Amino acid sequence: MSDTMTTGLLTQEDIHYFNEGRFLHLFDKLGAHILPDGAVHFAVWAPNAKAVSVIGEFNGWTRGCDALAPVGNSGIWAGILKTPQKGQTYKYFIQSAHNGFEVEKADPVAFCAETPPCTASVIWDLAYDWNDADWMQSRSQKQALDAPMSIYEVHLGSWKRKVDDNNRPLSYTELADELVEYVVQCGFTHVELMPVMEHPFGGSWGYQVTGYFAPTRRYGNPQELMYLIDRMHQAGIGVLLDWVPSHFPGDEHGLAYFDGTHLYEHADERQGFHPDWKSYIFNFGRREVQSFLISNAIFWLEKYHIDGLRVDAVASMLYLDYSRKDGEWIPNKYGGRENLEAIDFMRNLNESVYGQYPGVQMIAEESTSWPMVSKPTVIGGLGYGMKWDMGWMHDTLQYYKEDPIHRRYHQDTLTFRSIYAFHENFVLPLSHDEVVHGKGALIDKMPGDDWQKFANLRNLYTYMFATPGKKLLFMGGEFAQTSEWNHDHSLDWHLLDHAPHQQMQKLITDLNTLYKSEHALHQDCDPLGYEWVDASDNAQSIISFLRKGAKGETLLCVFNLTPVPRDDYKIGVPKKGDWQIVLNSDDPQYGGSGYTTQTSCSVEATPVHGRPYSINLSLPPLGGVMLLCK
Repeated sequence: MSDTMTTGLLTQEDIHYFNEGRFLHLFDKLGAHILPDGAVHFAVWAPNAKAVSVIGEFNGWTRGCDALAPVGNSGIWAGILKTPQKGQTYKYFIQSAHNGFEVEKADPVAFCAETPPCTASVIWDLAYDWNDADWMQSRSQKQALDAPMSIYEVHLGSWKRKVDDNNRPLSYTELADELVEYVVQCGFTHVELMPVMEHPFGGSWGYQVTGYFAPTRRYGNPQELMYLIDRMHQAGIGVLLDWVPSHFPGDEHGLAYFDGTHLYEHADERQGFHPDWKSYIFNFGRREVQSFLISNAIFWLEKYHIDGLRVDAVASMLYLDYSRKDGEWIPNKYGGRENLEAIDFMRNLNESVYGQYPGVQMIAEESTSWPMVSKPTVIGGLGYGMKWDMGWMHDTLQYYKEDPIHRRYHQDTLTFRSIYAFHENFVLPLSHDEVVHGKGALIDKMPGDDWQKFANLRNLYTYMFATPGKKLLFMGGEFAQTSEWNHDHSLDWHLLDHAPHQQMQKLITDLNTLYKSEHALHQDCDPLGYEWVDASDNAQSIISFLRKGAKGETLLCVFNLTPVPRDDYKIGVPKKGDWQIVLNSDDPQYGGSGYTTQTSCSVEATPVHGRPYSINLSLPPLGGVMLLCK
């Protein structure tokens, strides 16, 4: 193969940026690309190989038959083959320059892969005619920090399955009909898809990725996933992807020990192997690895019109001693536990993503108190747009698990969050992690008899939507799924034949509608939009706070966290006016007791809670009430 053919797609500038960790469109040059004349250009990074060839169904999987050539000193091997066709399977046969190691590897930058358990890559193109221009032009406003974001977290393989067809999951195209309609019906603004990148083991839920540039074939081909996203956008729904740049599995066809060396991962297990997940950790200090990962983020935003990435396991990247005992980790050059290379990678990642696509959101799943995760890199932050508030999730669920008779002793568990609520731009998650591994369903965490369980869950949801922070709810939670999530089974849709579950779904729909319509409720990242009225009435387990909009609109949010009604409960308010109850979680339409028929409150000129006026409320048992004064 001639030198001109080798460098026909890869320029010296490409190679320079790749080796510098700044090749943002690596996917345009590496992988398999169908050329205008029908030939296919292959390129793969394997700097420690002595020979690389393409094997596939087009050459009988014959090793060494279709050899690639090195591209200068870049570490990339490339070549043009005329016989391969779109849809055919292939791998790279790599002969290492070390220890005689030989291996067949899937293409790290393949756009398509075989359906597991098969492991080959598939020659494919990404041509698609998008019909989402209106969404793409307006999404920066719809995803701003002061815009409503209510996210429905979905595992595509178990949202709904065809029980009468071997219990198979829905395809991308079937989901485009059913999931889109359902999300619109429930009023969510976004869906977050648990990882869709190709992965060998379904039980990993997609968090053990082998094909970072290939959507899983379990549900269809790349264009069919594009169609699902397109339909979401046409319906006004944003799409976020769960993304895993922290670790990858050791399957032979994947990234591990790629060219007979630890290419993508650290060689030393104290840095390169994750003890919890039994997987390999990316070597973030290697610039070509940064190019691979950052371009992968750009890939999903560019080629699939994704609106944001939820970055998984950020804490595991930040700390060298994450989940390790003394002696099992290597300190940084200053002797500390901070992973300086990973910090550098994340800042480069976020600067690159926001530089290319300022309208998207990068969201960190970060469980520690690392400072300024969602602050700009120019002031020392990590540069994410938002961060999951794992502390809120833990503390809130811990509080709601308490028997109401004991809640007076634990009110600080609920109110503590206000100390740090605006340190970051937070998302409030009730995610899949809380309904697996023996944790049970959300409804099962609630104390009391069946009525109290549903009342507590309604109260929790109302509190979540009233509290500052974007919202995230895992699928099934919206209708009070009663069984723990199982990735091999459909959600329990039959529960919607029963009134309590229908009514819970109705509450979520109305909360979404109220959250989207009232500006005061989605001032989620502005401390001026939130103010306690009373956080100290632990004797009666009642909390109250205000949400305030930029145009003077004010919402009073009051929560009675016991099953004991509180009549004539006096609460201080900041202004006169007609205080209308706009949502009551105890309303019979939601399955509540209907204890009170009160719809509005008259203001008295009686100072309470340090405010010049007050109102009298009849607080229902385990009820959350929101009142609006414009």
